[in-house]
Amino acid sequence: MDKFFTRAMGLLLFLVVIWGVSWSIYKVALEFTPPILFAGIRSLLGGLMLGLVLLPSWKRIRWRENWRAYCVSALLNAVFFYGLQTMGLEYLPGGLFSVLIYFQPVLIGIFAWLWLGESMTALKITGLLAGFFGIAVISADSFGGALSVPGIILALLAAVSWALGVVFVKKVSDTVDSMWMVSLQFIVGGVILTAVGTVVESWTDIIWNTSYFIGLGFGSTLGIPVAFVIYFHLINRGEASKVAAFTFLVPLIAVLTGTFFLQEPVTYTLVIGLVLIVSSIYLVNRQPKKSKI
Repeated sequence: MDKFFTRAMGLLLFLVVIWGVSWSIYKVALEFTPPILFAGIRSLLGGLMLGLVLLPSWKRIRWRENWRAYCVSALLNAVFFYGLQTMGLEYLPGGLFSVLIYFQPVLIGIFAWLWLGESMTALKITGLLAGFFGIAVISADSFGGALSVPGIILALLAAVSWALGVVFVKKVSDTVDSMWMVSLQFIVGGVILTAVGTVVESWTDIIWNTSYFIGLGFGSTLGIPVAFVIYFHLINRGEASKVAAFTFLVPLIAVLTGTFFLQEPVTYTLVIGLVLIVSSIYLVNRQPKKSKI
């Protein structure tokens, strides 16, 4: 039992680190590539690599029955989420952007209550209010010109898309294999993003240097297939609650990474907003003992 717990915690911390450092890595890579093409290629390669691992179980795909679910998930979790995320990183520091993206668990609380029939508790309401004020505090700087309003909007839209995608996947989880859902949503989404990028951007704008390849390589290996394999492994072994509880560490790691390696500024309002949003995510994911409403 102790060995299992230690191994699960090790995987969980590794997952959080992957998500936390990814923002700064992608931020650097985006200096050398158009955003939509970068999101598309990264998603497509990541989905294909995971698909190769899952190839022995290809019969579980059941494309004819599940193609609609794969396509909806691809739009929410790949096309909109990664597309909006990658474009938004051009407007905001990676640490701040990750803070706004990780408002997603709060949104999941709302959507799961509305569409999955999950309970809404007093603790969750407190968390939602804390998250709202955290977003308001962070956004306050943008009206003074310190931060980008389009960047904040793109981050929040990406969080909404991701939250809807998670709720949708949970809703169809009884009929679709979860691992193939991850692979195919990124393959389909990657194809769409790459096609859109080919039309509205230019491949000649990509600078094929070390920073670009590091970002692309990280995203298509650790960022998508490895991270999601760990994620679903932990869920399947009964560690979903720990994954949810520990996601609040991701924006903290992202902010620290951006500060130490990219010299991104840390303002008082960012710190206050960060504390409120982290508190929000913790409260929304915490299992209360009482006060169900």
